[in-house]
Amino acid sequence: MRSLRTPLLIQRYLESLPYHHANTAWSPRRVLQEGTAHCLEGAIFAAAALRVNGFEPLLLDFEAVRDTDHVLAIYRVNGGWGAIGKSNFAFLRFRDPVYRSLRELAMSYFDGYCNLRGERTLRAFSRPVNLKRFDRQEWMTTAKPLWFIPEYLCHIPHTPLLSRSQEKALTRLDQRSFRAGLTGHQPH
Repeated sequence: MRSLRTPLLIQRYLESLPYHHANTAWSPRRVLQEGTAHCLEGAIFAAAALRVNGFEPLLLDFEAVRDTDHVLAIYRVNGGWGAIGKSNFAFLRFRDPVYRSLRELAMSYFDGYCNLRGERTLRAFSRPVNLKRFDRQEWMTTAKPLWFIPEYLCHIPHTPLLSRSQEKALTRLDQRSFRAGLTGHQPH
């Protein structure tokens, strides 16, 4: 992990791993052993790699409707927030650290965050979760599943991104953008 010195190198490593659809919660150690990851595992791996390279190991959780939630590793450089993500959808991955707030970062994902019907589904984001809180469970190195992390993410408060009237007025993603978002998509 030390060779993944920058957030971009961490993202490139995650992109080199095949996406898998299994219902797992692997530790970073297990991701390295298996050579594959999904969204949650990619974010946890990225948080561990960030930590090894001097950043805080932070996660940000997104809640969606009629869609799956998404988890990112987030980091801060010169006051700006950035993100690293593993996703089966092209628009839900890396962000450079140029966002002044977590809301601004979350909104950068809004347009491309859609389900297979093209509905925009992102609705809320969590506060940053520092994975140091799970050091006693050895989250970086254990061979055991890390279900305690997604369980924690499900129970913390999330901040809504839209008002009810904004939700009602949403349009579907246009076909060109939808197809672009599916670049590299691997169906179940």
